[in-house]
Amino acid sequence: MTEIEAYLKEHRIDEVECLVPDMAGIARGKILPADKFVQDMQKNGLRMPDSVFVQTVNGDYPNEGYEKVVSAVTRDVYLRPDPSSIRMVPWYSEPTAQIICDAVNIDNEPVAISARHVLRHVLALYEERGWRPIVAPELEFYLVDVNTDPDYPLEPPIGRSGRRETSRQAFGLDAVNEFDPLFEDVYDFCEAMGLEVSTLTHESGAAQMEMNFNHGEPLLLADQAFLFKRAVREAGLRHQVYATFMAKPMQDEPGSSMHIHQSLVDSKTGRNLFAQKSGKDTTLFRQHIAGLQKYLPTVMPMLAPNVNSYRRLVPDSDAPINTHWGYDNRTVGLRVPHSEPQARRVENRLAGADANPYLAIAASLACGYLGMIEKTKPRAPVEGSAYRLAHTLPRTLHDALHRFNGTRALKTVLGDRLIEAVTLVKETELNAYQKVISSWEREHLLLNV
Repeated sequence: MTEIEAYLKEHRIDEVECLVPDMAGIARGKILPADKFVQDMQKNGLRMPDSVFVQTVNGDYPNEGYEKVVSAVTRDVYLRPDPSSIRMVPWYSEPTAQIICDAVNIDNEPVAISARHVLRHVLALYEERGWRPIVAPELEFYLVDVNTDPDYPLEPPIGRSGRRETSRQAFGLDAVNEFDPLFEDVYDFCEAMGLEVSTLTHESGAAQMEMNFNHGEPLLLADQAFLFKRAVREAGLRHQVYATFMAKPMQDEPGSSMHIHQSLVDSKTGRNLFAQKSGKDTTLFRQHIAGLQKYLPTVMPMLAPNVNSYRRLVPDSDAPINTHWGYDNRTVGLRVPHSEPQARRVENRLAGADANPYLAIAASLACGYLGMIEKTKPRAPVEGSAYRLAHTLPRTLHDALHRFNGTRALKTVLGDRLIEAVTLVKETELNAYQKVISSWEREHLLLNV
């Protein structure tokens, strides 16, 4: 009996959800009765069309260039359930398991553009050099009223007091407790799923929250962030509230980020390679930061993947506008928190909460890796506000895609096909967005121009 079969029997599972994160981080896959799942797993019967990996966030597919990254005839790919990822689905009444699957082609080679494989590939580059990256994501999100009309602006939900939150309550405990029943469900779900969340805080926006994860292995943490989003959205629905990870869901409120803390340890000894015993930065640490500075602006389609993402990256809004770095400075793109040598790390503050966690972590680690192997030197750390310095990040998705395709070094660590696939999908989404006439345009242009 396999490890998976033993789990299903022990927990008396009725159904199994086979999950595959697509490019947007949406859970695709299949739901099967437990017996059928076991049969299909044994007979190579868990299949899905390869087109899933170029499906846009709104369910469309690229019209041109499709065959460059997936087969023109939409061939099957085969799902390989990862035993380490099996968990209960705690919000169902019937015993249901969920398991994250890797995708392989008929020759058993990984699907090159699957998000989980991209991260595995970057981690393999680190492993070849005896390095082991450690990460910890911080995910921000908003709670908003149920909104069935997309033309109507979002509003904070009504809490236990019977009132909406109309002022910003950063780190306010009572403001979090307005939604205590919802967060009790979130913590219960996380515990049942083995998600290692630590701190819950109220962020700067109205009904904006942040939950942090413990530091750990990048693939494990990407899995947890992927599952966490599902859990929070489900908890919200139980309480007639939407939980949204949009980067900028509300006008005049700060955006939601996915800060990625990353450090590096020696694979054999576990020693932090970013700090000397004296506490001083190592050369490797500075090179890692230099790689982030140099390459992060070119991987923004993986960190800020949607047209809405760039509304967040504006001055004086708790979000960066450049890749300057500094010690304990929250205005820079790359913050180095004060810490003991064994905890030395850099916090990448560029990624939005709307990013696919696998691709965002892969992109961030890839940039740091390039800095280390190229032995790049960083600019001097910034003292004071980085908002007084130039805005060097892309301002639109169009700009970001242009830079993304023009950097040869990225293709060596992320792969030509992934660059092509991200570009095709995001250009398709951008074209769909360009067709929409917004309420702002109707209000200000209809009778004035």
